[in-house]
Amino acid sequence: MESILQEWQERIRQGKPLRIRGGGSKDFYGQALAGDVLETLPYRGIVTYEPTELVIAARCGTPLTEVEAVLAARGQMLAFEPPHFGAATIGGCVAAALSGPRRASAGAVRDFVLGVKLMDGAGRILNFGGQVMKNVAGYDVSRLLAGSLGTLGILLEVSLKVLPRPAAEATLALPAAQDAALALMNRWAGQPLPISATCWHDERLTVRLSGARAAVTSALAKLGGEVVDAGGKFWAELREQRQPFFAGETPLWRLSVPSTTSVVSLGAEPLIEWGGAQRWFRGALDAEVVRDVATRVGGHATLFRGGDKSVGVFQPQSPGLLALHQRLQRGFDPNGIFGRGRLLSAATTTSAADNGRSDHA
Repeated sequence: MESILQEWQERIRQGKPLRIRGGGSKDFYGQALAGDVLETLPYRGIVTYEPTELVIAARCGTPLTEVEAVLAARGQMLAFEPPHFGAATIGGCVAAALSGPRRASAGAVRDFVLGVKLMDGAGRILNFGGQVMKNVAGYDVSRLLAGSLGTLGILLEVSLKVLPRPAAEATLALPAAQDAALALMNRWAGQPLPISATCWHDERLTVRLSGARAAVTSALAKLGGEVVDAGGKFWAELREQRQPFFAGETPLWRLSVPSTTSVVSLGAEPLIEWGGAQRWFRGALDAEVVRDVATRVGGHATLFRGGDKSVGVFQPQSPGLLALHQRLQRGFDPNGIFGRGRLLSAATTTSAADNGRSDHA
């Protein structure tokens, strides 16, 4: 493994733009792909796993399926239910920071990141965080790297908190119009119910219950509805976006909004998750209109897949946030080697790198 790290350090010192790539399952996600590919798959393997401490650490190129299989054998799981979208790796899972149906009840990817080992834009190997929650103090750089899409460095290793699998799970479905479904999801969120996932689409609200068997049984009786026999398949297909709603090449927008937001009308077919906080829309929508609607309700919009990326994949940053982003990028990658144009436009990324070179001259 040491020889792999030395090879990567040499490539970084050459100063050519690099694009970090694991299984390539998230290549569609983000603004642009640029630079020579640096494959992380050879740097793989589980470093440590302490089931009693609920912690696992793995190298960046480790297949996500391998990590999940090891955890499943001990009755544990990655509670944020990361989507695979193909041959995903654990490094790509953290770098993309995409969470699945359980996110609203369990938390996001960054909530489970305990520590990382990073190779920065100077080829240095840096350690942040630890393997227990109490080691995380001050500015939590390890969680900052979740969602960075490989623009700050190579995530060599990640340490993640894991959770036990629920003792029981059940899925039920109820007919409901969109406004009624939103009201139900928000009302249930304030009650002691073991709801671990929700999905509304096409006048049908689907709910997953997870926890102690007695709690699940009690909630089933209280909520009513029709029990879905193939509940596990439904949530797996939702997580991997294999349901008919996601099929085809139509642009897919994701709105992140407060769960209490009322019906959002964009003239496109919606699908709602996370108790109302995540709303998907399929259609050739006007980016300015979509983002204006999202901003007015206190959220933001992402062109998740397809469409014309020249409108910007991610919500434009405020001047203050953009300046902070650029300072962080200069600190980790002063020469702008990693993932140029993946999060920001290529011009913005290049500008940040140029400023970094002048700062370090």
